Amino acid sequence: MIDGRRDRTTEPQAGDESVARRRGIGARLVRLGVSADLVTALGVLIAAVNAVVIGTGHLYVACALLIVGGLMDTLDGVVAKAAGSSSPRGAFLDSVADRVADSLLFGGLAWYLAVGPHPSEALLPVAILAVGSVISYERAKAESLGFTARGGLMERAERLIGFGLAMLVHVVMVPLLVALLVLTTATAVGRFVRVWRQASGTVPATVPVTARLWRRGKVDSRWRQLRETGSPVPGRLSGAPSARWRNRRREATLSTRLRRVLSTQDAGRTRQRKAPRAERSARALRRRMDDGRSR
Repeated sequence: MIDGRRDRTTEPQAGDESVARRRGIGARLVRLGVSADLVTALGVLIAAVNAVVIGTGHLYVACALLIVGGLMDTLDGVVAKAAGSSSPRGAFLDSVADRVADSLLFGGLAWYLAVGPHPSEALLPVAILAVGSVISYERAKAESLGFTARGGLMERAERLIGFGLAMLVHVVMVPLLVALLVLTTATAVGRFVRVWRQASGTVPATVPVTARLWRRGKVDSRWRQLRETGSPVPGRLSGAPSARWRNRRREATLSTRLRRVLSTQDAGRTRQRKAPRAERSARALRRRMDDGRSR
């Protein structure tokens, strides 16, 4: 849906008329004293009336009311932006109102099908409503855990379009509802798989694809760990030896250790042999002086 209250948290000054002029219809509603919460509540009220209209079989009127309800669903964000009243409270109210409106609409359609010649068909809108709730829950839970679960064939706007099309062409309502249920289920499964991969580490949500494919299957380095997660490998940058290095030292054979010790001793002897140049020059000068005295 379109929800302008989700993105803006700062409020303009009350007397900023230039901002109001740029908002168009939202500014006009604000000047009339209409608030975004009032528009949201009006949308829920229209959905409740529409549920009764659908249940009584006036499907064409229901299509018109569905369009009006969708307009209310759009205007609440526009009014919130024009008034500068965008806030998490408004976003929460709007999300809850969307769920309530969906329940009323699909409940009214289930009522219409239940009183028809085939009452079992009433399970179709109930199933669509249930799977749609799973889609919304997947997104909310994934975002609370730091993952991404957006997109899909049948988000809320697409479901409402399919809902209106089923009522408009009610001669083939049942096949359209079956297709809507299949596509909605595919969207729910797709979001689940996407979040599952992110949570399993196969496709991290915060790491680009190029970084995920970088040196796949090779030994991880502390710089790669630092770049991807923001935290170094424990013990690497603090000067403490890593567990892998300690294990290698323990698993080294006796001959390897002896070679290391001997090579260290040889290196020390070599350093001892290499006296400083000044000392060698002094020794040579003394030797020449001793030779001259002996002559």
